[in-house]
Amino acid sequence: MSALPEGPEVAIGCVSNMWSKMMHFKKAGHTEYGHTHTFDHMTLLARGSLRVTVEGVPTDFSAPHMIFIKAGKMHELVALEDDSLAYCIHALRDAEGDILDPTMIPKGINKDNVFSIAAPLISSTPDAL
Repeated sequence: MSALPEGPEVAIGCVSNMWSKMMHFKKAGHTEYGHTHTFDHMTLLARGSLRVTVEGVPTDFSAPHMIFIKAGKMHELVALEDDSLAYCIHALRDAEGDILDPTMIPKGINKDNVFSIAAPLISSTPDAL
């Protein structure tokens, strides 16, 4: 039985209403396995190249590139070259001020106090994307 490819090294950042997940794909083939979100988000490909598969349809991207991921779509990222670097970036709170997904808050963070903001940084996205 073959082992699954390794995943990227991950670091999480939270500031104001923004959440980011830095993914350092040290080797080609390292994989951020398929998952979905209840919100739209952007993946900023800062270095290298990735194959992003959304709902079974692959697309290859090279840095620098901003990649839109629609809410509810199963997606997976695979490094096409060593030392690729990507950041998933999205808002923490919706227009009502509720946290989009409590599982994205790092351990040790008081989710009720840390992310206070004057107004959420949410913009609508056309359904065609």
